[in-house]
Amino acid sequence: MTWRMPAESAPHERTWMAFPCEGPTLGETAQAAEECYRAWTAVARTIAEFEPVTMVADPRETSRARDLLGSDVTILEAPLDEFWMRDVGPTFVLDADRPGVLGAVDWIFNGWGDHEWSQWHKSAGMARIVAEASGAELISSLLVNEGGGIHVDGAGTVLLTETVQLDPRRNPYADRARVEAELARTIGATHFIWLPRGLTRDYEQFGTNGHVDIVAGMPAPGRVLLHHQPDPDHPDHDVTRDLRTFLAQQTDAAGRPLEIIDVPAPECLTDAEGFVDWSYLNHLVVNDGIVVCGFGEEKADARAREILQQAYPGRRAVTVDSRAIFERGGGIHCITQQQPALLPTALPTGVAR
Repeated sequence: MTWRMPAESAPHERTWMAFPCEGPTLGETAQAAEECYRAWTAVARTIAEFEPVTMVADPRETSRARDLLGSDVTILEAPLDEFWMRDVGPTFVLDADRPGVLGAVDWIFNGWGDHEWSQWHKSAGMARIVAEASGAELISSLLVNEGGGIHVDGAGTVLLTETVQLDPRRNPYADRARVEAELARTIGATHFIWLPRGLTRDYEQFGTNGHVDIVAGMPAPGRVLLHHQPDPDHPDHDVTRDLRTFLAQQTDAAGRPLEIIDVPAPECLTDAEGFVDWSYLNHLVVNDGIVVCGFGEEKADARAREILQQAYPGRRAVTVDSRAIFERGGGIHCITQQQPALLPTALPTGVAR
């Protein structure tokens, strides 16, 4: 069998999410918790305008989830602690040799490196729960990895970061060759672009140590969307400049030089914790649409929608205020996981479609 992870822009069966529950991500006050519930709910309801959504809810939160989401979203009850579905859930793949088969890669999840603050033991089993519910064939992996740590073009190229998969808190005995061999086996990657690092805030206490899905993505083979911080007072100005220089020297799986599309950051530079990592790269592509992070900056948000609509022709971009999500360490892409539609089954010769 040959597993392959489709591009995010390929047709979806549905999107998976996980509903907030008590823990570090929810917040310490009632107001913070309500902000978290509202943010996750707004994202789910927006996605549901384009495609089905299944929300996994901890038994303690099932009633609240049903009240907030109504009939727009399917609820699946299962134990949770962390609820960043991109990272705790499976990465879905397809098998070109068996068109009717869906696969679900079960990475090891250890709370982004088993930090003292991370609560992850319940959600470490989420991939198996989602795989069973979706009817997917489980693909077990010994690689500690998260869905936010990889981004593919659907044609063999994968973006990843040296400080994530090679993080000694995740994979202390891994090297590039071992990681690449596992990604070839599980998601069908044939060409690997190792970014040297991610955004500055992602290396602070509650960061992921460099997830790629907040800094770069591939809307199509040979094209890269890149976070651009134009303000020299922000440390990511130098980071994104250096990443642009690096990517300009890379090719995709077909040997094509990469066309780099800059996606400027919002104007806001700091919050109460320091320099922000607000990024429009952490969007989700859905059927006929793009769900884009918004930051309350009308001009910057509109510019991002325009750039992304050009990068994904034929899709309508919709902004959802994501400041409450970013305060907790991620964005819209981080809290979602797309399930690709199955490949069409070949018909016998002479049978009309």
